[in-house]
Amino acid sequence: MKAVAIQAFGPPEGLAVIDLPVPAPAAGHVLIANEAIGVGGSDAVIRRGTLAGYGFKEGHIPGSEVAGTVTAVGDGVDTSWIGQRVWAFTGVNGGYAEQAIAAVEEILPLPAGLSAVDAVTLGSSGIVAHFGLSHAHFTPGESVLVRGAAGGLGIMTVQLAARGGAGAVAVTTSSAERGDRLRKLGATHVLDRSGEGGGDAPSGYDVIIDIIAGADMPSFFAKLNPNGRMVAVGAVGGMPPEDFGMTMMAAFQKSMSFAAFSAATVAEPDRRAVRTEQFAAASRGELRTVVHELLPLEQAVLAHRKMDTGEVFGRIVLTP
Repeated sequence: MKAVAIQAFGPPEGLAVIDLPVPAPAAGHVLIANEAIGVGGSDAVIRRGTLAGYGFKEGHIPGSEVAGTVTAVGDGVDTSWIGQRVWAFTGVNGGYAEQAIAAVEEILPLPAGLSAVDAVTLGSSGIVAHFGLSHAHFTPGESVLVRGAAGGLGIMTVQLAARGGAGAVAVTTSSAERGDRLRKLGATHVLDRSGEGGGDAPSGYDVIIDIIAGADMPSFFAKLNPNGRMVAVGAVGGMPPEDFGMTMMAAFQKSMSFAAFSAATVAEPDRRAVRTEQFAAASRGELRTVVHELLPLEQAVLAHRKMDTGEVFGRIVLTP
């Protein structure tokens, strides 16, 4: 089968198409013939080598979520899964391939009316958006700022904050055109990348969901209200400065708080329940998925180039 591996960390050109034998599912796992493969910000972070200290090595096959048809099961797995169309979380590797392995507890049947492409656009981003807001103790009526709202995760956070009754949903983005598209998804105020502008935008926010991190993250503490909470759910802009907490400490009397959030800390039954509800909502048209472009698996390099240049609105999906 064809797969895409990171042959060299760094720019997208380090990705290459390779041939691999079709894997056999181990006990408790299934084999999926992929119809759609989500391209996420975490894939780009891994490809750049930012997380090399976490054990990622050259030869790594990126991709964490796929959708397709179960073709084989390992020992201990109900054979009725064979032939079912499912969404699957493959972990931190293995998705960029014609066929992928996933643990049976990490797959979910696709409801009627939800395509494989929509599933990989929503599957992971919806969960992080939901539990990221929960981690921030967001409540109806509070103001929310989504930093880096034009990607799949940001788009879902905007929609869920609006559906959750936020008093205001501000977004940072790179252009007025993107801002207009985000308004149609629930944003009430559009700011530039530094968090400025927006006319009548709130002067402070109760919750900031930060997808970017990077060198500018500390400046956003100044945009938190007293008792405000910032939650970093991504680091597509790189890691923040080592002393970023000093900015928060300098405003000690505002009682602000900061947290990082990973969906890996959420129990599997809770993830499954929320994802099931979100898939159903999307199939009814109550949640919108935004696909920037469909590209063949062999064009993974182009997909990552587009991500690196910041031109993607929504999500790129690879198709085998």
